[in-house]
Amino acid sequence: MNLDFSFYNWDLISNFVLKGLYFSLMLTLVATIGGVLFGTVLALMRLSGRKWLDVPATIYVNGMRSIPLVMVILWFFLLMPAIIGRPIGAELSAVVTFIAFEAAYFSEIMRAGIQSIPRGQVYAGQALGMTYSQNMKLVVLPQAFRNMLPVLLTQTIILFQDTSLVYAIGAYDMLKGFEVAGKNFGRPIEAYLAAAVLYFVMCYALSWAVKRLHQKIAIIR
Repeated sequence: MNLDFSFYNWDLISNFVLKGLYFSLMLTLVATIGGVLFGTVLALMRLSGRKWLDVPATIYVNGMRSIPLVMVILWFFLLMPAIIGRPIGAELSAVVTFIAFEAAYFSEIMRAGIQSIPRGQVYAGQALGMTYSQNMKLVVLPQAFRNMLPVLLTQTIILFQDTSLVYAIGAYDMLKGFEVAGKNFGRPIEAYLAAAVLYFVMCYALSWAVKRLHQKIAIIR
């Protein structure tokens, strides 16, 4: 196998990869924010002690966690146009499905974080006359977010890796950029090799940063 190293140049990055990298990062950021917000709501529903909130949230979380992400992407992209009567773009489909899917995983992380807070903290808030929502907002959730920050960031790294699955509906992500470049220049092996290296470097660097952050938080405690 002869690799053509002249394939790796700035034109590859500027003309093919940057556009896809921007979408991959944007999708990761939006899905993380949306997933954490929606996941927090789901976690609070499951911890509410009310069946009419707990049961649907549990069904949603367990259902989403039992289905491969690529199937959720394809179902939404193919079925929603038939339901609403008009096509949905690949990018919008990717954003909606990633938020809906990742919320199930962020929900479990947030639920574990909330349950990790000592009950004495909750009782202290109640003794001060705080309502349930005030207790959650001012006492429990800030501590839960701090406890779960390394896990949340690790899930975000996994989310970034999963953005490559949007190729199934034709969205132009980072992997798609490499694929298009490989087809245009007739060098698919070089393209996929470069994609693997870039994914590895980015994810390894982020994992190292998360590890360092976890060490600092642990030292503070």
